[in-house]
Amino acid sequence: MDNDVSAGSTTTTTTIVGRLALALTLLAFGFGHTGVIDGVTAADAGTVAQYVGGVALFVAGVLAFRDRDSGTGTAFTALGALWFTWAVSADGQAAANAAGLFLLLFALVALTLTFAGGDMLGQGTYGLFFVSLLLIAIASFADAAGLAKAGGWFAVAAGAVAWYAATAALAHWPTALPRRAAGRGVTATG
Repeated sequence: MDNDVSAGSTTTTTTIVGRLALALTLLAFGFGHTGVIDGVTAADAGTVAQYVGGVALFVAGVLAFRDRDSGTGTAFTALGALWFTWAVSADGQAAANAAGLFLLLFALVALTLTFAGGDMLGQGTYGLFFVSLLLIAIASFADAAGLAKAGGWFAVAAGAVAWYAATAALAHWPTALPRRAAGRGVTATG
């Protein structure tokens, strides 16, 4: 069975579903931290984080392992564990420093995923998510609402990149920037 969806790409349906789950969760988490939607907080993203980000993303990771895609499998199972754990502990009973430590540790996971390789959109998603988690972790330690808000916007940006990556694979849109010629006076012929 051929899982390729994007022309000229090796993006599988498992990767697309995982990226959509990650995008939805990042958008809910991010908008909750920004406070841009009246009455919506990060804790309100708990259900989305638990089932879409936690369960669905974890299952997508397991399916990626089954398809022998260890990079995607590692990313999605690790992030699925993050979202599930965050959702079940988001009821506010954890101390601010404990929440900050949890987010800081998962920021390191996001940093590892950023440097692990893969396509540019995946690295962009994980890099933005790393910055988001780092800012929100520092905000938890320092009780700095402004940093948490900034971290929320980075999560929204990461969610938008993940959403584009999934949509681009399905719609056969470009997923890489065009390359420029290597120097002055060099022209491309076609």
